[in-house]
Amino acid sequence: MGGTVLLTFEVIAEALRERIRSGGLKPGDALPTQAVLMAEYGTSSLSVQKAMALLKQDGYAISRPGKGAFVADADADADADADADADGDSGDGEAGNGSVGGTAARVEALELALARTLEQLTSLQGRVEALEKGVTERDH
Repeated sequence: MGGTVLLTFEVIAEALRERIRSGGLKPGDALPTQAVLMAEYGTSSLSVQKAMALLKQDGYAISRPGKGAFVADADADADADADADADGDSGDGEAGNGSVGGTAARVEALELALARTLEQLTSLQGRVEALEKGVTERDH
C-alpha cells in the first residue's frame, strides 16, 4: 500500500487495536461510535467503516445489529461458533461471526474490498476531473 505510510482507516484501526491490547477496551465493551471516531480523527464515515471492517476481519470486534460494535471476546466467540455449528445461529444475530471461515467473515472481507475499491474509484474520478479541467482551460 505505499510502504510505511498508513491510510486513515488503518490508523484508526491500529489505534483501537492498541486500546484493546492494552486493556483500555475490554471484551464486551462498546467501541466508540462512528460519529465519535469521525470527530476524533477528522475523517469521513467511509474511513471509519473501513477501520471497523478491519477490526472485525482481524477478530478484534463484533457487530450486534441495532446495538453497535463491541470488543470481541475470544472465548465467547468460540462458544458462539460451537453454538452456530449446532443450530446455525451464533446468538448475536450474525451466523458464524467469530469464525474466520464463516459467512459473516467473508461478507466483511468483501465489504472491506468494496470500500477499498470505492476509495480507488473516487480517487480516479478526481484525477480524471482534474485532467479534464486542465484540458478545457487550455482550450480557452
